[in-house]
Amino acid sequence: MTEKEKSMKEQLDEDKAQEAQEAKAEEEAKEAKKNQKRWYIVHTYSGYENKVKVNLEKRIEYMNMGDKIFRIEVPQKTVTQMKGGKKQEREEKIFPGYVLVEMIMDEDSWYVVRHTSGVTKFVGSAKKPIPARDSEIKKIINRSSSTSQKIELDVKAGDKVRIVSGPFADFIADIIEVYPDKSKLRANVSIFGRETPVELEYKQINKL
Repeated sequence: MTEKEKSMKEQLDEDKAQEAQEAKAEEEAKEAKKNQKRWYIVHTYSGYENKVKVNLEKRIEYMNMGDKIFRIEVPQKTVTQMKGGKKQEREEKIFPGYVLVEMIMDEDSWYVVRHTSGVTKFVGSAKKPIPARDSEIKKIINRSSSTSQKIELDVKAGDKVRIVSGPFADFIADIIEVYPDKSKLRANVSIFGRETPVELEYKQINKL
C-alpha cells in the first residue's frame, strides 16, 4: 500500500469514526431528552391529596423508583383566620383534587403513579400524560409559599357589635347583613337618634 493510499484509508477511518461518534452523541441526546424529568399533574379523589402523596412516597421506596419519581407536591397555602377574636392558621389546598409529580415518564413510572391508591388519572390522555409547563409549576409553587389572610367572624344578622376603627369607632351597631366571601357586613348605627346603614369590614368590629 502506497503512502497516498494509506493516508486515504486513515482519513476514511477517521471520517467513519467521526460519523459513528456523532451518531452516538445524537442518540444519547435523544435518549436524554426522552428521559428528561418533567412535572405531571395527577387527578385524585377529593380529599385524598395528602393520602396520595404519602401512599406514592411509600410505593417509590418499596418499588425502588427513586431514580424516576423525584418529588410529590400538594399545592397549599397558609390561611390566617380571625375567629372569636383569636388568630388561627390552617392549610388550604390551592387546587383541590390535584397533586403534582416530578418524574421521568416511562411505562414503569406511569404504572407506579397511576396505580397508587386514590389516584384517578393523569391530566392528558389515558396513556399519554401531558407534562405541565415549568412556568406554570413555578407559579403554583410560589403561590404555595405565600401566606394569605382570611378573616372569619362568628357573627350573623341581628348581632350587636362594637366598631373599633374608622369614622364610627366606639359606636355600637346592629348587623343587618353579612357577606362572608368579602369579609364585610352591613349594620345600622344610631347617629343623632337616626338609624344609619354603614358597610364595615370584619377587622373594624368586635362582637359584643
